Formats: sequence, structure tokens, C-alpha cells
Amino acid sequence: MPNPGPTWKRILKIIEEERIAHLTLIDPDPIKQSADTAGQIASLAEKAGSNGIMVGGSTAFGIIDESVQAIKKQVDIPVILFPGNVSGLSRSADAVFFMSLLNSRKTYWIIEAQTLAARHIKSYNLEPISMGYLIVQPGGTAGFIGDARLLPRDKPEITVGYSLAAQYMGFQFVYLEAGSGAENVVPIPMIKLVSHTIDIPLAVGGGIYSPEQAAATAAAGADIIVQGTIIERTIMDDKGKQLAETIKAMRAAKKKG
Repeated sequence: MPNPGPTWKRILKIIEEERIAHLTLIDPDPIKQSADTAGQIASLAEKAGSNGIMVGGSTAFGIIDESVQAIKKQVDIPVILFPGNVSGLSRSADAVFFMSLLNSRKTYWIIEAQTLAARHIKSYNLEPISMGYLIVQPGGTAGFIGDARLLPRDKPEITVGYSLAAQYMGFQFVYLEAGSGAENVVPIPMIKLVSHTIDIPLAVGGGIYSPEQAAATAAAGADIIVQGTIIERTIMDDKGKQLAETIKAMRAAKKKG
């Protein structure tokens, strides 16, 4: 495995010092918001305590580069691409989550899209951060687009097997996602079992709406919490109040653990 670049080193340092990191996911979809609005959301998220901005989505198109540039003008925290396909790249970002959807039925989402994107990532001088990406029931849009064999909520040992395989294959971290806007978060017993088994960081996202849910996810063993939908829905109205409360709650829960 190559040595971690500056963005991943920064996140690892936050995990070491705070025991948990928070990432804000912004979908650069012009149907949802303009590039300028994406920049405002990112700025409020940084002020609320988020440690990085992820840019991307399963159906994102059109204004990815514009959104990244607008966000970069507003924040000092890292901007990391979360590409839904090869079109989800921007040379303006700090890094890219080079992710493989390990429980997809299609090899395209496991290795083929990555092969198509690799030379662009190198030419853009983006820092690749390898991610073992796993989608848990209900899966949402990401599960549908990625044709995932959704990991069953009541059989966490299957997810443990995938997660440990990701570690052995050299991924820098594992991301368990229930799907953007999911009604059910990744099950707590699953998070506990995975976090106690693997030796690389564990990120969890999808359906984490409240401070209580974030705290429970952190206490179960997540090293990174990802939020997107709830932030996009609330942050412009409350100026980041709920997000600040969520980040405070997750850090407090981690310290108690």
C-alpha cells in the first residue's frame, strides 16, 4: 500500500486526536442546488465542526467541477471527491475516494470504472484514498445504481467478511452505507462487529439524521461519520446548529467509550 497522502494523513490525525471524524457529503446536482449554494453549505458545515467535504453522488452530473471550485473558495478543510462514475472527477479537488463497490453484481463498479478513471486521477494529480465500499439494506439510490447485492441487516457476519477482505486487499478504509436518505441506519450490532474485527478505519453513513443516531454510531465503533441529506435539508435554515450539536454528540459518545 502506498504511503498516505496529506489529505488522508490529516483525517487519520483527527481520528487519533478526537477518536472520530465527520465528513459532509454534498451532491453537486443542479436540480438540488447551484454551485454557489454548495459552497455556502460547505462553509456552514466547516464552521459547525465538520472535518472535510465529500463531493459526489450516485446520479450527480453537470456542475461537479464548478461545485468543487465554489467549495474550495469557501473552506480550508479538505475537499474529497466521492464519484458516482468516471464523470465524477474534478482536477480542483484535494483528493478522491478511489472506491470499489465490493458487493456489486457488476464488475464495472468493482474494477472497470476504476480502470477507466485511474489515468485521469494521475494526470489531475489527485490524491487517491482507497475505499472498500459496502452497501447495506435498504441501499437507496446507491444500491440501485450500483446493482448491489445489499448486505442483510440481520446477518452482520457477512459484512464482517467483506470488510476483512477489503482490509486484506489493501484498502485504506471501509465505508458502510445504508443509502442516501435511508430510513434505517446501518445496524449498531453490525458496526460493533465490523469495528472490532478490522484494523483499518471504519466509516458509516446513510440515514444518520439526529445527534442521538450519530452518538450511537460513534459509540458502536465508527471512526468516520458521513452525513449528507440531513445537512442539505437543514443547514441553510439553521446555520449549522443541528450539525454542530450532532458533531458534539458523536465526539462525546466516542470519549465515553
